[in-house]
Amino acid sequence: MRGGEMPVGRRVAQWRARRRMTQQVLADRLGKSKSWVDKVERGVRALDRVSVIEDVAEVLRVDPAVLIGRTAAPPAVTAAVDGIDAVRAALARHDLSPGPPALRPIPAPAELDRRVGHAWLTYQHADYPYLLRLLPDLLGDARRTGHDEAGVLVQVYRLTASVLVKVGEPDLAWLAADRAMTAAGGDPLRAAVAAIPLGQALRALGRGRLAHAATVTAARWIAPPAPQKAPADRLSVLGTLLLEAALAAATCGDAHRVRTLTDRAADLAEQVGDGHDHHRTTFGPTTVALARVAVAVDLGDVAEAVARHEEVTRRGGWARLPAGHRAAHLIDAARAYLLLGDLDRAGRLLVEADGIAPAETRARRAARTVIAGVVRGGPAGAGVTRLASALGIG
Repeated sequence: MRGGEMPVGRRVAQWRARRRMTQQVLADRLGKSKSWVDKVERGVRALDRVSVIEDVAEVLRVDPAVLIGRTAAPPAVTAAVDGIDAVRAALARHDLSPGPPALRPIPAPAELDRRVGHAWLTYQHADYPYLLRLLPDLLGDARRTGHDEAGVLVQVYRLTASVLVKVGEPDLAWLAADRAMTAAGGDPLRAAVAAIPLGQALRALGRGRLAHAATVTAARWIAPPAPQKAPADRLSVLGTLLLEAALAAATCGDAHRVRTLTDRAADLAEQVGDGHDHHRTTFGPTTVALARVAVAVDLGDVAEAVARHEEVTRRGGWARLPAGHRAAHLIDAARAYLLLGDLDRAGRLLVEADGIAPAETRARRAARTVIAGVVRGGPAGAGVTRLASALGIG
């Protein structure tokens, strides 16, 4: 049977298995019964309503077109998915050595630190498929180092959780973030750092209130009595947690709390300044400005989001941000332009984002939603057409 002839129900079953969901989990997230899911997968019950197909696709984190057989998953997403199984196996492994000791000697601290730094740069440049290939060995080696004065294991688990959120695996990201919290061993600053991906994972799971509670609680652990005297690295973690809490509050529609949190973060950012990367946060005034765009889009204030986007990209700190961060912001801004009805600008921003960090564009469901909206809106330019083809959207 050719791929295009495969029944929708079988595709649902395949993607459910790939996402490591049981029929009951899928049913719960859809608000349906397990019997309903079983009948759909066996072809007894037809998925003949677009709205239902879209709901199923959202839970499975695929484009609706994938379920109805109009396209295959994009290459960048497929490459990421291929690497996820190895990361899942590494997270599931409880022995301290991923291979025979003679074949895998414990790396020297300096060598491990160098590899972790390289992995973070890979993440910041949004090369997610390559990073997923690095992580299994890095996880194993970080666990085997024993005494962890530098908090390397927290960093590796945090990095793992962050990339898993990016490639649409929030359940697994939550596990990695929880491991990071455990590895922090009661150290307040390390635990606060670990809470950053925890908030991201919970938000990606649609648990905005839990994400807000987790990040605000972690912020309290490290909040200094006199911020003006606190070191910049601590303020960077605190500010990043406040921004994560604001993003979570935005998903709950709590505009007042969003303003309070972003304003507090902005005050800290003025002390820290731009051009730093304390604890891999890139926190500073420009980061806060980008977060204000993202929360404005989530709150439906698209005119404000567009105005803030046009202002922040003129800042000197914009060009110094990592490629992945800039591409992620352009996707958020494209969402705002789409909602505003400016399809041409939305499409051009996505093409720009894809040129900066293709894996960021092709991993995010938001990018696929925007490009589909642009294509449906009428004739698109050559760049948009090429990107739509690469994303499997016709």
